[in-house]
Formats: sequence, structure tokens, C-alpha cells
Amino acid sequence: MKDIHSHLIYGVDDGSKSLEESIELLKKMEKAGTTDLMLTPHYVENSKYVCNNKAKKEIFNKLKERAKKENININLYLGNEVFFTDKFLKLIKNGEIRTLNNSKYLLFEFPMNHLYTNTPEVISSIISKGCVPVLAHPERYMKFIKHPDLAEEYLRMGVLLQGNFTSLFRKYGSKPKKVLTYYLKNHWITFLGSDTHNEVKRYSEKKLRRKLLRITKDKDYVDDLLYNNFDKVINNEEIGILR
Repeated sequence: MKDIHSHLIYGVDDGSKSLEESIELLKKMEKAGTTDLMLTPHYVENSKYVCNNKAKKEIFNKLKERAKKENININLYLGNEVFFTDKFLKLIKNGEIRTLNNSKYLLFEFPMNHLYTNTPEVISSIISKGCVPVLAHPERYMKFIKHPDLAEEYLRMGVLLQGNFTSLFRKYGSKPKKVLTYYLKNHWITFLGSDTHNEVKRYSEKKLRRKLLRITKDKDYVDDLLYNNFDKVINNEEIGILR
């Protein structure tokens, strides 16, 4: 299993608080079947979650070194989960935020309870500069819960969707599970991630795969969700989305 969303860059957001905690979480994730992990700390302007690229990279390197000493066999990569802003491009240029593994793919999130009126314009502007926006956990936003088909409008804009697979196990309740299931049936989801902050539920790769196959009835799509699309991000390749 290759996980594109996690918060194990310790001490910079509401995820892991220490190197030791991150190592313990990595051990649990390895046991559950994770082989590759993207570390995506929050970046929220005008908040305490504003760790820049230099500081993130220092923590990342310490974590990689310690994981190697602990014989943890998970490949680690660095990115961000960026709170929606009209300054995406400026923040990238100034070394404040990172795309996923320095690729063209940028993971971002909306406020939970509303959307900004300038959203389409901002998305269009970053796409025009070569970025591919990836929306984190669409099944959790109230607008999408109330109007699930709203996601299709974002797909048409060129946004890719990353679902939290923990939603399928009711981590956030029945409504996000229902919405994510609907998106998976429509093949609207491109990536899956754990969004691990400071706990790891025992959702093994085998259990998740079985659930995804029951929902989608499509082995190739499940392979893309769990492995192939992650690799394309790492290699900065184009992703052909099955609609």
C-alpha cells in the first residue's frame, strides 16, 4: 500500500509531536502493509502551521535516518497539505510550501464548512502554471456531503481527488463513508491516503483491497488507487483518469 497523505513530520502541525512518536507510527504502518509514504504537513497561512521547506527538510532527513536505523522498510517522500489560498504559486516560489515530492502535483484542502467564491479562478491560475491540484479528502467537506455531485465540477476543472481510506471504515461517520463510496463507484478518486496524524488503525492492505474491490468491481482501478498513481506522482508522470 502506498499512502499519499500523512502527518508524521513531527512538531509542526496537529500530527506527530516527536521523533519517537513518528517512528512508532511508521512501525505500525509497516506492519499494516504500507511500503511507501508521503509526508504532508499542514501549511495554513497566518497560523502556527507555517513550517517552511528548509525546516521541513531538516526534520524529514532526521526521520529518514532514524527509520533506517530502526530497519523500517518504508520509502518516505515529502510534500505538504496546503490550506486553500490565492497565494499557492507565491508560496511555492518563496520556498514556503512543497508540491508532492517536488512534482507538479499539489495537495490542498478546503475549509470544512464553506468554499471561497474565488475558488475556480485560483484553481485555473495554478493549472495554467503547470500545477496539478489534488484535493484532500473531498468526502469530509460539508458542501460535498450535501451535494456529492459537486465533485464532478472540480474534476472538469482539472482537480484530482484524494480520498481518506479511513472514511470507508467510518472514522468520520456514516456520511463521509457514503460519499467516498459513491465517488469510488464513479471512479472519481485518483489517490487514497490514511491522513494519519497520531494514530494508526489496523486497516491492513489486504482488508482495504478487499473492500475496494467490493465497491468498484475493478481490479485495475484498485491497483491504480493503491500503487500505480502514487508511483506516477513520485516520477512526475501524467495520470490518465478513468471516468
